Amino acid sequence: MTVKAYGAHAGDQPLESMDIERRPVGPHDVQIDIAYCGVCHSDLHQVRAEWAGTLFPCVPGHEIVGRVAAVGAHVTGFAQGDLVGVGCIVDSCKHCDDCGVGLENYCDGMIGTYNFPTPDAPGWTLGGYSQQIVVHERYALRIRHPESQLAAVAPLLCAGITTYSPLRHWNAGPGKKVGIVGIGGLGHMGIKLAHAMGAHVVAFTTSESKRADALALGADEVVVSRNVEEMEAHARSFDLIVNTVAAPHDLDAFLVLLKRDATLTLVGAPATPHPSPEVFNLIMKRRSLAGSMIGGIAETQEMLDFCAEHGIVADIELIRADEINEAYERMLAGDVKYRFVIDNATLAA
Repeated sequence: MTVKAYGAHAGDQPLESMDIERRPVGPHDVQIDIAYCGVCHSDLHQVRAEWAGTLFPCVPGHEIVGRVAAVGAHVTGFAQGDLVGVGCIVDSCKHCDDCGVGLENYCDGMIGTYNFPTPDAPGWTLGGYSQQIVVHERYALRIRHPESQLAAVAPLLCAGITTYSPLRHWNAGPGKKVGIVGIGGLGHMGIKLAHAMGAHVVAFTTSESKRADALALGADEVVVSRNVEEMEAHARSFDLIVNTVAAPHDLDAFLVLLKRDATLTLVGAPATPHPSPEVFNLIMKRRSLAGSMIGGIAETQEMLDFCAEHGIVADIELIRADEINEAYERMLAGDVKYRFVIDNATLAA
């Protein structure tokens, strides 16, 4: 089936309207009419070939929400008309240890929603900046939020799970002091989620102007990371810090804020490496520097249900598909609160 999409033909070219093909609905497939798709920093890195291996044409988008249009003959978990989402994963090997415990995100054979090999035309996956997508039912997610919130649910499929997973894995909750570095698309979700989990939340920002916003999102305290005195006041006090910043910076400034046996977890993905941290800041307090990547399908469903229960959605700015190139420039400039979301109905315009 031919559908409208937005993508790029080369890393140095703007995104533009194009036609793409979607596969027929197989026995275990769900066909989804996409209503909205969030805009992730990863989209920009990949489509501009700042990350190696971009295949063109590239259609980004892995924060997908919409309605089931058709299901395969053997699908039992979804029906036509259901509200559903698709995140960063559309396939995996299904039989390795990671898949067996619901951690498809760490499967060596994981197939991402765009720019990963697939038998479907054109030979690699094409993402959610499109009118429709077809996925195996295993990788579709049920949305329990009110339909009126659907656009603001879209970023939960990447920004939400990317912060939820490390917060859950490192046991954020009552009695824990949790830091969130960066107050952007990922960071604003991290603040909301850590607050809902009952942790004492400290937001870190380089900008004094974001202090009031961070408090409004649910932070108990806000630290301007350029202020040495503010940083020193929190030395050796955190159980967990989740770093969402997608640009290289000094990690030692945050490592020294951890308690003994505490963890600094990186979820932001810079195009070039961070400066190497000072080893003594790790070994002297048995601190850990870790990473975390999205989450498995079961955990993503758990996150969506948690957010529905607690009334959590992303703070978004809705855009037309033909505004995506401007949105990328604004995203690079930090000029969005806090996630752009494409109204996919505008793809047909």
